[in-house]
Amino acid sequence: MSKKPTTTRQDMIDAAFQLIREEGFESLTARNLAGRLGCSTQPIMYQFPNLNELKDLTYRKADDFHTEFIFKDNDLLKIGLRYISFADEEKDLFRFLFQSGHFDGSSLGELLKAPDTKRLISKTAEELNIPDKKALKCFETLFVMVHGYASLIANNAMKYNEKEIKKTLVTTVREMMER
Repeated sequence: MSKKPTTTRQDMIDAAFQLIREEGFESLTARNLAGRLGCSTQPIMYQFPNLNELKDLTYRKADDFHTEFIFKDNDLLKIGLRYISFADEEKDLFRFLFQSGHFDGSSLGELLKAPDTKRLISKTAEELNIPDKKALKCFETLFVMVHGYASLIANNAMKYNEKEIKKTLVTTVREMMER
C-alpha cells in the first residue's frame, strides 16, 4: 500500500500564495515551496509537473483575495482608495497580480463591461444623479488614475498618502461633474 500524501494540492496552493505574498512571485520555485511545506520537491512536481497550473491556481487565489479586499461596499471612492491601499499593504501580491505577466491582458473596455463594474457604474450614476455614460467615463478616468497610483506605490516609486490621493481623486470627480 502506498503512503497517503501528507501535503495536499490545496496545501501547496496556500503555501504558494503565502510565499508570493511574503517574498514575491519570483520566489515561487518547487525548491522554495518544498522548504516552506517541509517536504521534498517530489510531491510538488507530482501534483504540478511544470508549476504553470500551480501559478494559475495561486493567481486565482490572489485575485479572489484582492477582490474581497477592495469590494467592502459599493462606494467608488472607497473602492479606489482600497485598491491603492492594497498595493501599499500587499506589494508583492499586487505585483504578482498586475506586473508579473500573469494577468490575462483584459482590455480596459472588457473591464468596463464586467458585471461587477457595470453594477458599480450604475450605482455611481444613481448616487451622483448623472447619466450612466458620464458615470462610465468617470469610472474609466478614476480607474486609470487609481491603478497608476497603486503601481507607483507597489514599486516603491511613491509613498502612500491617503489624504493627498483622496484629495486628488475627489477634485478629479468634481471637475468631471462640471463638464
